[in-house]
Amino acid sequence: MAVKNFLKALSSNTAEEVGAGELKVVTTHDHAQRIEILDDFEQAGINWLWATDAEGRLIYLSEKAAENLDRPIDELLSQPLTAFFENDPDNPDEKSDRPLQFQLSKRSKIHDLVVRRIPKTMLSDDRPTWWTISAHPKFDEAGNFLGYRGNAKDVTLEYQRKLEDSRLAEFDSLTGLANRHRMNNQLNSLLSSFKAANRSCAIMMLDLDRFKQVNDTMGHPAGDELLKQVATRMRNIIGERGEIGRLGGDEFQIILPDIDDRGKLGEIADKIVKIVSQPYPIDDKSALIGTSIGIAIAPYDGVDKEELIRSSDLALYAAKNSGRGQFRFYSADLKDEEEERRQLVDDLRDALTNDQLDLHYQPVVRTDDHMVVGFEALMRWVHPERGVVSPGVFVPIAEELNLINQLGEWALRRACTDALNWPKSIRIAVNVSAVQFANSGFPEIVMNALAASGLEPERLELELTESVFMGDSETIDNTFKILKELGVRLALDDFGTGYSSLSYLRSAPFDKIKVDKSFVDSCTQKDKNSAKIIAAIVGLSDALGMETTVEGVEAFDQFTLVCSKGAKFIQGWIYSKALKLDEIEQKLGDGGFKIEPDGPELYRPDRRTVLRRIGAIHEDHRYDVMMRDLSKTGARFEGMLGVPIDTKLVLDLGAGQLVICKVNRSKEAMVAVEFETPLVSDGAGGLCTRHRVSPYDLAAAGMPLASLPPGNYPLANDASNPTSKPKFMQVALNGV
Repeated sequence: MAVKNFLKALSSNTAEEVGAGELKVVTTHDHAQRIEILDDFEQAGINWLWATDAEGRLIYLSEKAAENLDRPIDELLSQPLTAFFENDPDNPDEKSDRPLQFQLSKRSKIHDLVVRRIPKTMLSDDRPTWWTISAHPKFDEAGNFLGYRGNAKDVTLEYQRKLEDSRLAEFDSLTGLANRHRMNNQLNSLLSSFKAANRSCAIMMLDLDRFKQVNDTMGHPAGDELLKQVATRMRNIIGERGEIGRLGGDEFQIILPDIDDRGKLGEIADKIVKIVSQPYPIDDKSALIGTSIGIAIAPYDGVDKEELIRSSDLALYAAKNSGRGQFRFYSADLKDEEEERRQLVDDLRDALTNDQLDLHYQPVVRTDDHMVVGFEALMRWVHPERGVVSPGVFVPIAEELNLINQLGEWALRRACTDALNWPKSIRIAVNVSAVQFANSGFPEIVMNALAASGLEPERLELELTESVFMGDSETIDNTFKILKELGVRLALDDFGTGYSSLSYLRSAPFDKIKVDKSFVDSCTQKDKNSAKIIAAIVGLSDALGMETTVEGVEAFDQFTLVCSKGAKFIQGWIYSKALKLDEIEQKLGDGGFKIEPDGPELYRPDRRTVLRRIGAIHEDHRYDVMMRDLSKTGARFEGMLGVPIDTKLVLDLGAGQLVICKVNRSKEAMVAVEFETPLVSDGAGGLCTRHRVSPYDLAAAGMPLASLPPGNYPLANDASNPTSKPKFMQVALNGV
């Protein structure tokens, strides 16, 4: 009853006493007291009041609100509200992306809209401020809009907490990258919106090679610091082109909207591999890791999140199983590499037990007289079912399974025993992994191998890479000291591929530097500096009293160049590939081993011999042909007779890869063509087209459907696609 009386009193036109004269109620006519209450309300800071005119200009604002904005109230009045506030794009609760100006122009009610203060200048260091505003439009009796009347409140503290909670829910606390939850949401959102617009989206799946070794040898804090540095490097590479996420552990994902150019994607992936693989300074030490990358592109490799991620995972496993430190595009013929790898792990254990491994030896040859001065021992595994398994595949597996010490000791003992019967002038080189070298018992393993075989220490050469310098520096220095006291030789392999090589030469007692093959591959190209780098390495090595071996020489143009730069020792196919032990013993006989160089005149890095069935399309006819050679700029195939020079063709390389080309040579059934657009690397030693084309896009562009590969084309029987007689003869070939 008391509440009803109070409400009745508030609605009265006169001031009445409620109760026995104790309380005087303020009515709508008591203007002075109403203003006093309003002032008390505003001064308390519970809420602020504001009003605009019909043009959106502030005509009233509480003084406390002006103080909050740190501006004189005279500076604020008569200015548009939108001059000081805007929607916050990072608002975790704000679903509308419509700007504040638009919402005000609707002239409807606004309820608890979070807005962010605009800084005074672009260089302003004002503390961030957020308000919530509510308002209703005011109209006169004729319905004319007079402006807004509203209230506001500073919610900065609560809002910052909400932003932080939102950030923690979507971002990795260690690296600041997006987490798995955010990446999944982003990918789902992009794919659903891109599908309707026929837009593409690429994703890269990455994990770090040898990261576990950093954690084990340098500790988890070092591992955390390494992950942060990796995140920084990837941000610098990707920039605004996409979003990077850490999915957990050493697994990362990159989303790249609107990119389906496999040339560009390959360049990005290759740059990531190279930059991530450079040394990391951590606690006055140097950590070395690598990365492998799998790439999938929507809609070609999947149209939804699950399908696309599975495709990128398969590509990642293929990259890892092909030797690591590389990228790989998804292709439909990829098997479930994870299952394949699990089986390979079990098979490797059996191979060690059942003596399925072998050593082959590649000669190191003196250039002035072509005499063999040494051999490098290269591990070979011929699997009873899979055939030859590359060391680039099984050595990383051995490192992960802690089998590398057992595998390395076997190779060392076997190489020393085999080399014992060679002339004393010939040395044997054995590769040593970083995991082996970090083992405190490694010097003893070397001593035992020498003692068991009877090989002189100076005939044994241990090949090390920069990765051996990762870990405890005291242990590394002690190992180097013991090995030199034993009298064995030390060679730094893959020289020039890392940033810290010179410091290693200063601190470690190497006897030889091996110039990495990557410099030799490009040494004859005029737009590269590889020839100068080779000359500089040879000069540096001579100045330090070391030998230099140049690896990977395959052709005479390379041979001539590296010899002119001072190379005295070469290891490459121009002399010999790796040989079996019995082949070496036959050629050695009772004397020395001399090999005359033999190879192509010019090195052609992009030419690959292939034997693959493809399609050649001319006008509205498709011919089945057998491709023999493939390069970035052209191909050679057989299966068509009577094809004139300059004939335009489209080669169907499969999986939507269509290449426009022109015939530049034709003899009987053999045809050579030049591509209109060069191919790009597929990351697995092969080549692919930059773009893939949907058959439906081709049909829309006017290509006759009769010439397309077999498939389900709804318009294939359309009368508007007539066929003509073929102009060339199809030649039947074995296997076609």
